[in-house]
Amino acid sequence: MKAEHRLIFLLTVAYRRLQRAIEQETATHDLTSAQAGVLFFLGRNDGALIGDVSQALDIVPSAMSGLADRMERAGLVKRRRDGEDGRSQRLHLTAAGQEFGKRAATRTRAINNRLMDGFSDAEIDVVSRWLTSLQDKFPKGKDS
Repeated sequence: MKAEHRLIFLLTVAYRRLQRAIEQETATHDLTSAQAGVLFFLGRNDGALIGDVSQALDIVPSAMSGLADRMERAGLVKRRRDGEDGRSQRLHLTAAGQEFGKRAATRTRAINNRLMDGFSDAEIDVVSRWLTSLQDKFPKGKDS
């Protein structure tokens, strides 16, 4: 195996460095990357069920519940009971949540652009396809 093809190692190191950079960037704006993910999802799906947000972001339900609690206390989201199933709750963006989401999207675009810097569109298409394929090769909740 070529040294540059140590994909697990390279992916792990890249993930750690990227995650640290994202956390440093979001921490200066009082927003975690998990919170930004919720804001992005709700920006396209306002009023989504908490379970749907959890599933879309690959966050376990118990962690999602705590995250929603913190975001509600911060004034970013509001919980409302689902009209059809009173046991279920929906998350709605507040005005502050919408504003934080817009600012986070701008920062995320800048980081994405930095990630793609120096690569052609065709190369980015291959990387994107490969990373997306990992979700099928290693499905959530499977030990395969």
